[in-house]
Amino acid sequence: MSGVVVHLPRGSGGTDGGAPCGDPVTLRLGPGEVARFGRGSATVPVELRLADAAISRLAGEIRVRDDHWQLTNHSSTHSYLVENPEGAGEYLRVAPRRVGAPVPFEFSRVVLPTRGDVPVSFQVFAPDHVYLDPDAMGVPWGNHTVTAYSLDETATYFLVLVALCEPRLRDQSRVAVPTTPQIVERLRSHPACGALTARAVSSHIDYLADEKLRIGVLDDPAEHGKGERRNGKREEIVGLALRFGLVREEHLALLPPLTVARGRERQAER
Repeated sequence: MSGVVVHLPRGSGGTDGGAPCGDPVTLRLGPGEVARFGRGSATVPVELRLADAAISRLAGEIRVRDDHWQLTNHSSTHSYLVENPEGAGEYLRVAPRRVGAPVPFEFSRVVLPTRGDVPVSFQVFAPDHVYLDPDAMGVPWGNHTVTAYSLDETATYFLVLVALCEPRLRDQSRVAVPTTPQIVERLRSHPACGALTARAVSSHIDYLADEKLRIGVLDDPAEHGKGERRNGKREEIVGLALRFGLVREEHLALLPPLTVARGRERQAER
């Protein structure tokens, strides 16, 4: 595990006078590194500032280990929740004063209690969970190999990856990679993706490129628009996934029936 990514979305860091406030923050932590979170102050610096008055100056910390990350709760009264957004309600509770609670989820949402209506939360991605190569099972432990690209086929980001690859898997030609709105529409009838937004799809694409597939898309000086760069990123993702067989024809069964998607497209055109 090379590290974790901690992300505080815009407006998720608490409230100021009842209104959500705060710019988005993204931290990258390697093994052995620590990020503290809380309200902070001049004498209590924190890497992740959560502005809600119900949160302590130093509320807790994230510590990255070689193969997992840990959450420490500095509060003496409040428990914190670590939710698995893709685990059908799966969560763990970190009790007050708990030190170094190990978190097993690949994608987590840390939620802190407040007195307001807007929850205070941030996300933690642990992108390098390692899985044994199924073809190597049964051999002596010292000879085990691990997969080069660690992908969870039950995760939403994998559905996005399959949707990106679908046209080329079905057509076997150099057809255009789907746009973000097309992916949203393609997955809308999936039970886990009814509330999927274009912003969420873009985040999943960035996660695939930057953390799971480790694609470095160089900016072309001739490309001045963000849309062109993102399209290049999608092309790189699809190319790598198909070349290495990370997405295959059998994975198309994970997507909603194509007839349903096409029916929705026809209704939209009327």
